[in-house]
Amino acid sequence: MTRPRRSLLFMPGSNPRALDKGRNLPADGLILDLEDSVAPDAKAQAREQIAQAIADKGFGKREILIRLNSLDAPWWDDDLAMAARAQPDGILVPKVSSVQDLATIATRLNVLGAGTEVRVWAMIETARAVLHAEELAAASRDVNTRLAGFVFGPNDISRETRIRMLPGRAAMVPMITHCILATRAHGLEILDGPYSDFSNPDGFAVECAQARDLGFDGKTLIHPGQIDACNAIFTPPPDEVATARKIIAAFELPENAARGAIQLDGKMVERLHADMARRTIEIADAIAALR
Repeated sequence: MTRPRRSLLFMPGSNPRALDKGRNLPADGLILDLEDSVAPDAKAQAREQIAQAIADKGFGKREILIRLNSLDAPWWDDDLAMAARAQPDGILVPKVSSVQDLATIATRLNVLGAGTEVRVWAMIETARAVLHAEELAAASRDVNTRLAGFVFGPNDISRETRIRMLPGRAAMVPMITHCILATRAHGLEILDGPYSDFSNPDGFAVECAQARDLGFDGKTLIHPGQIDACNAIFTPPPDEVATARKIIAAFELPENAARGAIQLDGKMVERLHADMARRTIEIADAIAALR
């Protein structure tokens, strides 16, 4: 089943009011956070509040991920133990840089008895992770890794590599496309990292459109005010959906059943365009089903 992931909003696990508010926000998913947005002395309380929020349900069709602290952090074991009990849709793990990291995560989840439906999302935010993106994505061939996809982390990559985060992200595009190619080669999803200047809606819209055009499945967000624009940008426009349905209908005609290419509205359309059209329709239908 195709699942829309246009917008996944980070929600601080230490803020119960925010967790409750998330039940009514139009984001496709929520990332209940134990890492950056939670102070060290609030980690334990945040774990309890996230566990209770998931137990209370009420998030509807939204995908629920828990972002843990990184594997080398002192809170890692407790974070993972809570997540295994809470059974979210997935866990988001910061600074995954090696296949061994993925193996460690998978082993611990199995030991803790986490259901197989709990998937793993790897944050790609180190130079090493970018360099080994294809190797990391290839690890998904072992179903035990539970790997569902990547979240590209531009801010941490900028900090580690000293590449400046400038409008347009030109210097970072080669790394982005490298990671996107890695996920597509192995059938994984990939989400763009957050846009930090939430008071700049025009800049956010430009970066969101860039993310869509580069091939990201959606974007992670840090403010509820970004949700509507993000959803709109990552939603296939009606005319694109109509064209996709027309392409599929044309190839389904008996006279076109054995053809690799046909003429449609004065253009040459190939079978590969039909495959792209099916993806567009799947996403559009899945978005409509959320309403």
